[in-house]
Amino acid sequence: MDRFRVVGGARLAGTVRVSGAKNSALKLMAASLLAVGKSKITNLPAIADVEYMAELLTRLGCKIEIDAKAGEVSIDVPKTLGHRADYDLVRKLRASINVLGPLITRVGQAEVALPGGDAIGSRGLDFHINGLTDMGAEIKLEHGFIVANAKNGLSGLTITLEFPSVGATENIMTAATLAKGITSIENAAREPDLVDLGEFLISMGAKISGLGSHTIKIEGVSELKPATHATLPDRIVTGTWAFAAAMTKGDITIENGRADHLELPLDKLVEAGAVVTTTENGFRVKIDKRPLAVDVATLPYPGFPTDLQPMVITLNSIAEGTSVVTENVFEGRFMFVNELLRLGAKIQVDGHHAAITGIEQLSAAPVVATDIRAGAGLVLAALVSDGITIIEDSFHIDRGYPDFPAQLQSLGADVTRV
Repeated sequence: MDRFRVVGGARLAGTVRVSGAKNSALKLMAASLLAVGKSKITNLPAIADVEYMAELLTRLGCKIEIDAKAGEVSIDVPKTLGHRADYDLVRKLRASINVLGPLITRVGQAEVALPGGDAIGSRGLDFHINGLTDMGAEIKLEHGFIVANAKNGLSGLTITLEFPSVGATENIMTAATLAKGITSIENAAREPDLVDLGEFLISMGAKISGLGSHTIKIEGVSELKPATHATLPDRIVTGTWAFAAAMTKGDITIENGRADHLELPLDKLVEAGAVVTTTENGFRVKIDKRPLAVDVATLPYPGFPTDLQPMVITLNSIAEGTSVVTENVFEGRFMFVNELLRLGAKIQVDGHHAAITGIEQLSAAPVVATDIRAGAGLVLAALVSDGITIIEDSFHIDRGYPDFPAQLQSLGADVTRV
C-alpha cells in the first residue's frame, strides 16, 4: 500500500521547478491519434498518468517511446488504428475519454469504456455525447462502453455548451479538425490547457480560431500531419507550491511557473498576506506571518480553479479568521473535508459551501487521499500539523505531482514514502 509519512512543523523555503501540465500532456498525447506518423510531446511531467495514456495508445496500435530523463514521448501513429479503449486502463485515467473525438473523426468508430479517475463527484459525459451526436455520430451506451459510429464522417455546425466543460470542448474540437465544414463551439472552455491543445492541433495543420475565448471556430481539413509540441507548465502544481509557501510561512521561488495563468489564486494569496513577486522565469511567494482567511468560489477559468480548492481550504483551516469556500464545479470535492476534520480542522459543510474557522495548528492523524488534489492538500495540511501524519493511498498524488516527496524535501520538509 502506498503511504506518505509527513512530519509537521516545516517552513518551506527554496526553489522548485514546475514541469509540464498533466491536464495538457495527456490530451496532447490523445490528439496525436489524428495524424499518421510520429509526433513528439516535450516538457512531459514524470507522472503515472502519462504511463497509463501511453499504454492506452499502444493498445490502439501506436508505437510509444518515452524518454523520462528528457521529459519526452514520441508517438508513432499507424494508418490503421484500433478503436477500443478497455476498462482496465480507462478506469485509472479520466483523460482517456479524450481519445473519443480523435477516434470518431479519424477511424469512424470508437468504443471507449466509461472512465474512472478521481472520486470528486459526477462528471457527466452528456456534453461530449450531445456535441458529437449533433455532428453526425451515432452514440449509445452499451455494457459500460460508449459505442460510437460515424461511417459517413462528421459535419460542422454551431454547438452551444450548457456549461464550459473542458473535456467536451476538447473532444468536440479534436473531432471537428477532420469534419466537413465549420464547427463553432459557443460557451467554450477557456483554460490554458485547452489553448495548449488547440495550438498543438494548429501546428498539425488544423484551422482553429478563437482559442481562449468563449467561441472557438474550427474549419475541417482533409488530414493532419505529425508535429512536435512542448507542454505548457502545470498551473495547478504551480498553485500548489504557491499555497504551500503561504501555509508554512515560507519563501518559495517557482521556476517555470506562469503567474498569468493564476491571477485570481495569487490575488487571494496577496489578500491572505503573502508577497508575490515575479522573477526572470517564474515568480516568488513569501510570507512571514500567519495567513489571513480568504473567501473563495470556484469557477471555470479564469475563475478560481476547482483543482486548488483543497489547498485554499487547508490554508483557511490554519488562517486567522473565518471564511467560506463555495464549490461550483465538482460537488464531490468536499469529500476532502472529511479527512481534514480528522486533523482537527473546524469546517462545516452545507451543500456547495464550506464555512471554515481557522485554528493555529492542525493535529496529526492517519488520513486517506481520495484523489490527486485532495492528496496534495492533505500533504500540505500534514506540514502544518503538530506531529507525524500518515497519508494512505498516496498513489493518487503520484498521478499529478512528479516525485512530490523529493521536491518537498528539497524545500526543507520531512516527507518520505513508507
